[in-house]
Amino acid sequence: MQKDTTKVPFTGYQKFVVLILALTQFTVILDFMIMSPMGDLLMKSMDLHPSQFGLAVSAYAFSAGASGLLTAGFADRFDRKKLLTFFYSGFILGTIFCGLAHTYPLLVAARIITGLFGGVIASISMAIVTDLFDIHHRGRVMGYLMMGFGASQVLGVPIGLFFANRYGWWMPFLLVAGFAMLVMVLIQVKLRPVNQHLQMQRNKSPLAHLWKTFANKQYRMGYTATALVSIGGFLMMPFGSAFAVNNLGLTNEQLPFLFMVSGIVALVILPLIGKLADRIDKFKLFAMGAIWMIIIALVYTKLGPTPLVIVITWNVLLMIGILGRSIPSNALISAVPNMEDRGAFMSINSSLQQIAGGVAAAIAGMIVVQKDKNSPLEHYDIVGYLMTVLTMFSIWMVYRVSEMIKARMQLS
Repeated sequence: MQKDTTKVPFTGYQKFVVLILALTQFTVILDFMIMSPMGDLLMKSMDLHPSQFGLAVSAYAFSAGASGLLTAGFADRFDRKKLLTFFYSGFILGTIFCGLAHTYPLLVAARIITGLFGGVIASISMAIVTDLFDIHHRGRVMGYLMMGFGASQVLGVPIGLFFANRYGWWMPFLLVAGFAMLVMVLIQVKLRPVNQHLQMQRNKSPLAHLWKTFANKQYRMGYTATALVSIGGFLMMPFGSAFAVNNLGLTNEQLPFLFMVSGIVALVILPLIGKLADRIDKFKLFAMGAIWMIIIALVYTKLGPTPLVIVITWNVLLMIGILGRSIPSNALISAVPNMEDRGAFMSINSSLQQIAGGVAAAIAGMIVVQKDKNSPLEHYDIVGYLMTVLTMFSIWMVYRVSEMIKARMQLS
């Protein structure tokens, strides 16, 4: 009878690693997430069209994707703590630049710089998690790491929107950079080197290592699943706040409360979903979350003027579906690479995730139309239909990844 390892408690140091990685994810996610809630404010203050705002959002994603591909060949040749330090430092500087950029071209340039560094941090974190935690505990770890997402909505987004409405859209970026500096101090003081993978390197050139990792058939299955999950999830995100204000009838002052309630729900259910992902079949949990998300999204994108309480309810239901598929899919895909390839795999995987998100934001920007600053968004429901099709494909692809991992575990 197989031993139930899901009940084994984490050590004190493992808990710290989870905390420090969750804090880095909190800052990186908040830096990316804050663009969407400020969408209506930015479009009106800079007189932007939806396509221009979509480009500003996707600029980060495309540069993050390019950076991940460029660094993938080197990702397994260094101590992961040193890599985290380097890229997190660049992320902090890029975020400061965002706060100092007061024209649209400078903002796009700043987002590109921030993406070049910030986009690699998630892959480094995933490699550290995969090195330090076995597959039976990763659902819980992913749940805790993604609490950075919930915390960004509970604390970061409402506070950021408050300061953005009071002082200007640039203030949240400076606040994120300041908090990230405190996290950097913790990384330097407490995080131990993560270098066990260096003993398994075979003196391949970075280019050869990159090609080997990219060409692996099983790895490509994981990449495809990640891209499909990401592009489906990112399609609706960039115009969420603009849709809430211009179509559902919310005010900019109500947005912080909307995001705060959704974030509190996320903080509550993330650990629960993480534990559930370690106890039941991860693919089944993913499929249930994906189908739930489709149903809620198709209804939500057709809503007109709606009371705040009802909007909050729909957002909470949508959040449950999004998180219900994200945690099990991340845990499954983390099991795809071998130890000596984890850094490169995670970098390529993160790159494709970011590029897919950028493509989704750009496509959404081309689909959504707004006649003037105060007009309702048009064709947002078409974005929901496209998300549905891509999510159905992602269910099939994640199923293939799940079966591959099960077959491999039976052989080992």
